[in-house]
Amino acid sequence: MKPFYITTAIDYANGSPHLGHAYEKVLTDVIARFRRQMGDQVHFLTGTDEHGQKVQATARKQGVSPQEFVDGISAQFEALLPRLGVTNDDFIRTTEERHKAVVCRLLQQLFDQGDIYLAEYKGYYSTRQEQFLQEKDRQSDGSWPELFGEVTEITESNYFFRLKKYQPWLQEFLAAHPDWIFPRFRHAQVAEFLKEDLNDLCISRPRERLEWGITLPFDAKYVTYVWFDALVNYYSAVADRPGVWPATWHVIGKDILVPPHAVYWPAMLHALGLPLPGGIIAHGWWSIRGSKMSKSTGNALDPLTLVDEFGADAFRYFLIREMNVGQDSDFTREQFLVRYNSELANNLGNLVNRTLNMTTRFAGGAVPAAADLLDLDRELRALWDKTRDEFLPLCEGFQFHTALERAMFFLTETNAYIEKRAPWKLGKSAEPADQALLRTTLATMAEALRLAVSLIRHVTPASTERIHAVLGYTPGPVWRDELVWGGKLTGAKVAEALVLFPRPAPPTASAKPEKKG
Repeated sequence: MKPFYITTAIDYANGSPHLGHAYEKVLTDVIARFRRQMGDQVHFLTGTDEHGQKVQATARKQGVSPQEFVDGISAQFEALLPRLGVTNDDFIRTTEERHKAVVCRLLQQLFDQGDIYLAEYKGYYSTRQEQFLQEKDRQSDGSWPELFGEVTEITESNYFFRLKKYQPWLQEFLAAHPDWIFPRFRHAQVAEFLKEDLNDLCISRPRERLEWGITLPFDAKYVTYVWFDALVNYYSAVADRPGVWPATWHVIGKDILVPPHAVYWPAMLHALGLPLPGGIIAHGWWSIRGSKMSKSTGNALDPLTLVDEFGADAFRYFLIREMNVGQDSDFTREQFLVRYNSELANNLGNLVNRTLNMTTRFAGGAVPAAADLLDLDRELRALWDKTRDEFLPLCEGFQFHTALERAMFFLTETNAYIEKRAPWKLGKSAEPADQALLRTTLATMAEALRLAVSLIRHVTPASTERIHAVLGYTPGPVWRDELVWGGKLTGAKVAEALVLFPRPAPPTASAKPEKKG
């Protein structure tokens, strides 16, 4: 088994989880589950980023200590994971001693080797983004973009990391590794950013201005800047686990690709003499009815409302089916229901019920052995081989939305096969040839269902487990062996029915219409 270490971004503990957080966790879990199925030894990390000025300010407003505040927020993020079916191996918090010890060790190393120095800084500072700004960050009219919030001019002494020193190396590294960032068009974004000279990175804040942070090991009057703290989580979580680092992939949102993950992080690692991760997956954003999802506008969707209503698998399926990894996508309840009803309920759910019902009615509840194959049977088997052979490379290339489309087409064609064979008619015939055809049809239906759900189990794990259970089947230890058409279900006793994706009740006449805008 080869190691496969994958991480999400750690979520900033200044507010409750929303759809964007849930998507990143589900996407990373789908990748992690797929790699486990492919035989890799997966280590999956997620967690929370808990230091910084915004946390300190919010805690003061609420009249609690920063630690008490982040304890509550972190608990919300951690509780979300099992609700979404996420199989993380570790959950790291930047307030943990195991993390702070590694941060201090790395900072001391950089300071000792001369890569961190003290200097006076005069310039503009964004409290919202917790970063210093330059004139080039202004808009054409001289104002600051809204994302920076209130910007103030300050003068203070701080410690700086010699980021500029590593710019030529970073440019050479990216030129030599064009696939280091997925999707590849994001690589060009980073290359464009690096065409301008970098400034050295301020890596501290005076304790008199910010108390809530990790104290610099070489100067107790300062705490560590949030990025030099947060990014280290990927390494600190596995620093005592030989053979795990470097990470295979970091999964992050596109907003923190440049500069934190594609500039600061590789430069920090290179300066420390540590191997770089295998790559970065930068996913897109979800909008809500075409508008940017934002807590301030009140349209930040709570993912648990959909999970409670439709189940985690339906929610996971929609997120992975709807968004092309790296692109943006729009969420509406209407589109969710289209996918839910047409693909999960009418297609997969319908095949489950047809298989159980007809096997019970016409074969005494036991899957029969297939008799002679005719053209329809051979065509469906050939389609399965094509579907499987296309599906695996698509998943390996993170094209999960297209892979699910292929799987759903196979389910559609399986239902079409049933319509053409009409086993409900064959069951009424006493002719031996019709009875043989019926047995082949029932065996083909069951096997096609088993294969299809085995194929998508990293996306819909709970549903796959339930379907295997009602088919009277226990999968073997090697996932690829499960994707070979055969007679694994012959003689299996099936349940009579399973309502897997119940259709939602229509809105009542008294329900208030949804407000527009």
